[in-house]
Amino acid sequence: MQDLKLLEPYPFLGPGSELFPGSNEKPDGVVSVTWQDRPEEMLVNVHADVVYQSLSGEDQHLHIFTPMPFEMFPMPDAPAKKYPLIVYVPGSAWHRQSLWMGLDKARFFAGKGYVFAIAEYRPSEVAPFPAQIEDIKTAVRYLTSHAQQYEIDTERIALWGDSSGGHTVVNIAVTEPDLATCVVDWFGPTDISLMNYYPSAMDHHGADSPEGFLLGQVNVLENPELAQKTNPLNHISADKPLPPFLIMHGSMDNVVPFNQSVRLYEKLKECGKEVDFYRLEGAGHGLNGFNSDACLNLTLDWISQKI
Repeated sequence: MQDLKLLEPYPFLGPGSELFPGSNEKPDGVVSVTWQDRPEEMLVNVHADVVYQSLSGEDQHLHIFTPMPFEMFPMPDAPAKKYPLIVYVPGSAWHRQSLWMGLDKARFFAGKGYVFAIAEYRPSEVAPFPAQIEDIKTAVRYLTSHAQQYEIDTERIALWGDSSGGHTVVNIAVTEPDLATCVVDWFGPTDISLMNYYPSAMDHHGADSPEGFLLGQVNVLENPELAQKTNPLNHISADKPLPPFLIMHGSMDNVVPFNQSVRLYEKLKECGKEVDFYRLEGAGHGLNGFNSDACLNLTLDWISQKI
């Protein structure tokens, strides 16, 4: 056996430091691999199933993903880090959500230096509108009140939702604009009373439709006053300051008609608000283009400019 010499520990110089001797051992059959780090990627901490409130006999949860820079021995007197926050509300037709559906987005954005929180609202069969809006407002306040614990910059908060989650974050932004720095709406409904006047693969007016459940399991067209309470357009005016909006919708969406986003876009433009609208050609309801790197990168670029 080779004679070995006991060594003192080397000072920690960071991975890949040229001052560290490394190893020259290459036994026969061992394959050497060259590699390159993904740019600007961080490690990610996961805080799963954080209860932010308990209502209607149930707990409502957050999955919180926080960036973790590679610092094996952080300096004890280093200033506290703060990262911008993205609160993401996954769509569910206002029924019970699957919070892990946002996992791919959470890993992507937390790795880029954002705290990414996937937020749960009460399902419509448990609590009808406006429970969903109230819940996510509470979730945002919970996160800001725990900003030190999760290293959140409370001055930089993006709200992002898809489908019914998009409807939720837009309603939050137009009723309480100070909660958000910017808003991302992926293919969310706007005026539910008009959805079946455009091509769709499902009913949006019956008492058992998603929209009917949202109103308390009643027919949407027979309850116009209830329906209009869910319409964010009724809260948009030229004299109300609003955060910037990013709207994205697939041209082939067969669930939420493309026209729903057109209505939101035109109202925001009419009132002089900052809004960008991307039509994803050939994309369906959260399918095709919305799973692409191009779509995530476009959203990342937009948020990074606004936040």
